[in-house]
Amino acid sequence: MNFYSNGKLLLTGEYVVLEGAKSLAVPTKFGQDLIVEKIREPQLIWGSFTNSGECWFEAVFDLQKLRLVNCSFNSDKEGNAEFIAETLLTILQEAKKLNPDFLQTKNGFVVKTNLTFPRDWGLGSSSTLINSIASWANIDAFKLLWNSFKGSGYDIACAQNNSPIFYQLENKKPIVEQVAFNPSFKENLFFVHLNKKQDSKEGIAKFRETKQHIEKEIKMISEISDAFLSVKSLEDFNRLIVEHEKIISSIIKVKTVKENLFPAYFGEIKSLGAWGGDFVLATGNSTTPAYFKNKGFETILSYSEMVL
Repeated sequence: MNFYSNGKLLLTGEYVVLEGAKSLAVPTKFGQDLIVEKIREPQLIWGSFTNSGECWFEAVFDLQKLRLVNCSFNSDKEGNAEFIAETLLTILQEAKKLNPDFLQTKNGFVVKTNLTFPRDWGLGSSSTLINSIASWANIDAFKLLWNSFKGSGYDIACAQNNSPIFYQLENKKPIVEQVAFNPSFKENLFFVHLNKKQDSKEGIAKFRETKQHIEKEIKMISEISDAFLSVKSLEDFNRLIVEHEKIISSIIKVKTVKENLFPAYFGEIKSLGAWGGDFVLATGNSTTPAYFKNKGFETILSYSEMVL
């Protein structure tokens, strides 16, 4: 069995998507495979591979009791084998609660996951995994996400859709609408990686701590999301970015990424997802990649290179 889930980027509504703002999200050309093969042994043997084919995490689980037997982790970055294995075990256990027949076999499985993007890009190594496990277990991926972690679920919606979407939570239920976001000025849009993997859980926790009344701001962000679809010129698009950045900056009490890192940049810059790391959206022209490379940011993708 082979499952594939798309990566994700949230273009509008970061943070406030949690509170019901209508948000624009796009699936990426990058994602993650999950390949399942049956074996005779009553074990679940797991291997996670990077986009360059290196195995960065391995684990063996006893299938009958669904418990960890051993694991290893090959990385100089954050996290350790036990923590990752326990996180994976939690997802599998929650999947089994949602479908008691899942993994209910005498024989076991070898499972391989293959990312098609570097792990530090923040395009959804967790959400693609959760969505594919949900497909394998024949369960609702949103329920699996919310039973295992927190989050809005927009990343699960991107994993399942091959076009841009509006995503909104209404009474804690996900509303997903495929939309036509194909700006005429897309050659002026670039995604720049800030080389700083941002923990979205931490960002969400900080946002939730604020406990503000932001109904007006949620309405304004929803209107900007609508406007993103109909905007005809780069100038108007830039104005929407500035407005959006000001609103979110005022809510989370953090300077905009342009103020903070690139005050002299000639175009506009928009944070995506959790502020402070991963990718930002920059508007500009053919000189934009050179500008960011000169600042030490090597990973710059055009809109058409990134978005599915």
